[in-house]
Formats: sequence, structure tokens, C-alpha cells
Amino acid sequence: MAGDQLNVLNALDVAKTQWYHFTAIIIAGMGFFTDAYDLFCISLVTKLLGRIYYHVDGAEKPGTLPPNVSAAVNGVAFCGTLAGQLFFGWLGDKLGRKKVYGMTLMVMVLCSIASGLSFGSDPKTVMTTLCFFRFWLGFGIGGDYPLSATIMSEYANKKTRGAFIAAVFAMQGFGILTGGIFAIIVAAAFEAKFPAPIYKVDALASTVPQADYVWRIILMVGALPAAMTYYSRSKMPETARYTALVAKDAKLAASNMSKVLQVEIEAEQQRSEDKSNSFGLFSKEFMKRHGLHLLGTTSTWFLLDIAFYSQNLFQKDIFSAIGWIPPAQTMNAIQEVFKIARAQTLIALCSTVPGYWFTVAFIDVIGRFAIQMMGFFFMTVFMFALAIPYDHWTHKENRIGFVAMYSLTFFFANFGPNATTFVVPAEIFPARFRSTCHGISAASGKLGAMVGAFGFLYLAQSPDKTKTEHGYPPGIGVKNSLIVLGVVNLLGMVFTLLVPESKGKSLEEMSGENEQNDESSSSNNNNRNNAVSTA
Repeated sequence: MAGDQLNVLNALDVAKTQWYHFTAIIIAGMGFFTDAYDLFCISLVTKLLGRIYYHVDGAEKPGTLPPNVSAAVNGVAFCGTLAGQLFFGWLGDKLGRKKVYGMTLMVMVLCSIASGLSFGSDPKTVMTTLCFFRFWLGFGIGGDYPLSATIMSEYANKKTRGAFIAAVFAMQGFGILTGGIFAIIVAAAFEAKFPAPIYKVDALASTVPQADYVWRIILMVGALPAAMTYYSRSKMPETARYTALVAKDAKLAASNMSKVLQVEIEAEQQRSEDKSNSFGLFSKEFMKRHGLHLLGTTSTWFLLDIAFYSQNLFQKDIFSAIGWIPPAQTMNAIQEVFKIARAQTLIALCSTVPGYWFTVAFIDVIGRFAIQMMGFFFMTVFMFALAIPYDHWTHKENRIGFVAMYSLTFFFANFGPNATTFVVPAEIFPARFRSTCHGISAASGKLGAMVGAFGFLYLAQSPDKTKTEHGYPPGIGVKNSLIVLGVVNLLGMVFTLLVPESKGKSLEEMSGENEQNDESSSSNNNNRNNAVSTA
């Protein structure tokens, strides 16, 4: 196959792992670091926002965000992310990866800073401003998904490509961890400087005026890591696969990659393109070749994110239910931020981060398919193990067991479909649709995240009207919600069967672009032979 590939693409496929691979991981990964930090740190501060802006005099519990506001604050970034994945994914195939890459980063930096500012001080204005900027922050984050994955897959060699793309995605783990640790530091510093009584003792004084700075500082710091990589992103050359296969400039691709790889790559004539290679996105030919693949990548990502985000965003509710976080009225506002951040950081440290790096270590050894299937399988097992004897886990003496099982579910989400659903769409589609198809797959995932995040808010409410949170209708309870999530993971296993294995194969081999080159070069040879014989 390599013989039918352009020299420059073959050189990239067989290149040894070099320093530029690691710089590419860090440059692309910093976007994901910020993504995870921003998307997950909001769950640390929602209870604080409730206490500050929705305090009710004389209430026995601290103020909480009303259901519609809570859903908007938690979910508006997802809506932005979905739109950004589709828009920037498409733009990345139209204008090139490099041009669009800087744009997404600038949007992320500006909106991270702006989401900590608010025009006015009444609850409605603050929440509207926060939601507005978090939508556009999500829009920038959305663009990072298809572009980072596509750039990394097109830069990598075929032997370690899976590990490199997974390493970019694994920076999410550090983003979650940093969000938690930073919130702990900020909360501890404010608690030391501005001590306050607990809510039960003095409801009004339990939320010091300075608490308003806590959530703003936590949200705004998300801009720093992204801003630090802006210069490096602007200096990255366009990927050789885009330049050669989409922009049709093999000469420029060879010269760019000669500098990056620090080897001489012989520039060759651009090959004439066979007509069978000019089918459009969603054309009959595309659906015949890649339709089932696209169904596989979109459905598995959708199902995974229902389970993943319903667990992740509502960790704090599960922790409260099993007693890891004391009742709200026994803490002041800043202590509550500290406790939620500590619980989330422990989960990240013990299960989330190791899961990502297990994928990096094993993805090019056992392959994408095996990891995804295994991840969905164990997520199903642990969800049912949590759900069926749920009453058993709520007893005080069994809490540690519950947290261990819960952590294992996270571990196998990350050493499993959470990483592979990101890697595979960047490898199996033709270069001219790669970014778009990855964007479509990722947007389908975000749709699942919205179902998980919003659906779980309502579903997990107690069926008993008297025990539901203020403003929510009765739901099906935590136990039944966990059973639903178990079924979702089971479906993930079924749809994984549609996803092809790309371990150790070149991108052109996976997308079928080599075969097309084969056909075009053999037809050119036949024409030449005919011309010679007639002469």
C-alpha cells in the first residue's frame, strides 16, 4: 500500500516518535485541559451560586438554583459545544485545520474571562450574563474537538497514532483535577481570611459577601492554559494530509514536513484524481463506503455521553446522598465549595486520570475495538451492581464500597469508550471529510451529554413528592436512574460492532483513499501503455 501513497504521507506514517509529536500533544492537549476545566468547574460552584443569589430568609436550608436556572447554567455550554463542533468541524475541512485552530482558542480565552464578569448584581442579570458567555465558551470548546483530533491523527505515525490522539484527550483528566485542586486552594484561602458561621447558626452571615469572588476566580482562571498555547498554535504548519489530499499541493506538504521531521522528503507531482474519489458528504457513494461507520461513531458517542455526563455533573448529589458531603445547613458557603471540590478531586485522582492513561498505554497494543467493548461491558456491570442493591449502599457502613464501585465505573469509562469514541472518528474517514465527520460524531455525543445532564436532574428526583428538591417534579429515584444508565451502556456494546478497527493501519488505508489512488494510477498506466502500443 505504501507504494501508492504520496512520499510525504508515507514519511509521516513511518516516522519515529520525535520531539514534535510531544509538542503537538501539548499544544492540542491544552485546549482539552481548558475544555475539561471549564465544563466541570461549573459543577463546583452551582451550590455557591444558589446560596448567594437565591437565599430565602427564614428557610431551613440554604438557597439553591431553581430547576430551570440550574439546567441553563449546567447545560448552556453543551449547547454551544454542539454548535461549535458542527460549525468548526465543517470549517476545518473547508479552510484548513491551522487557520481555524487559532480562532477556537481565542473564543475560549475571551469567554472564559467574560464568564466571570457580570453586568449588574441582581440574580437574573448575573445568570443571564453567565449563561450567555458560557454558551460562546462552549462554542470555542466545540471547535477544539474535531480540530485537535484531526491535527493529531494527521501528524502522527501509524504505529503510535492511537496513543497520541488519546494523550491529547487525556489532558481532560488533568483539567478536571486542576479545577478541583484550584477550587480547594481558593476556598481554603477565603475560609481562612473570611471565617463565617454555619448556615444553621446564622443563615445570612454563613455566606460572606466575598464568596461572590470565589466562583468568579475559579471560572476565569480557565483562560490561562489556553492563552499560553496560542503562540505555539499559530506557528504549527498546516497538516501534510490536508495540504496534499485536500488543498492538492504535494510540493508544499513535502517542504512543510521536511522541516518538521528534519529529513529530506522528495517532493513529487500531484497525482491526477480519479473521478470515483470526488463523491460528496452524504452522497450515495459516501453512505455506501462510510455510512455504517458514521452511524457507529455517532451512536456510541451519544450513548456513552448520556452515562458519562449524568454521572459526572451530578457527582455532588450522589456524594450528598451517601454522606461524603455533610448536609448543606451544617456548613457555610465556602466550606461547601471546599467539600464538593475535595470529593470531586479524589474521584478524579483515583479513577478518572488513571483511566485515560491506561488507554494511552494500551490502545495501540489491544486496539480501539477491544478497549471500547470492554469499557462498555464493565460500565454496564458496575451500573447494575450499584443500582440493584442500591438500598444496601446507602447504609453508612457500606459507603466506601459504593464509592469504590462508582470510581470503577469512571475508570472503565475513560479506559474505554470515553477515549476511543474520540480517537476513531479521526482515523476512519477521508481527509476532506475528516474534521466534519469528527464534528458530527462529537456533536452527537454532546446531544447525549444534554440528555444525561438534563434528564438525570429530573429522573433522579425521589418518586415521593415530599422528598424532591425544591421546584422539581417527582422522578424515578436514583436507583431506577442507575438501571436506565446500565441499559444505555448495554446498547453502547451493541453499536460498537459497527466501528472498524484502525490499529496499525495508515489513515489512507482506513478511509479507502489508497484504493482510489490505486485505481487512478493504474488507469493512467493503462492509458500510457495504450499510447505506446498505438505509436
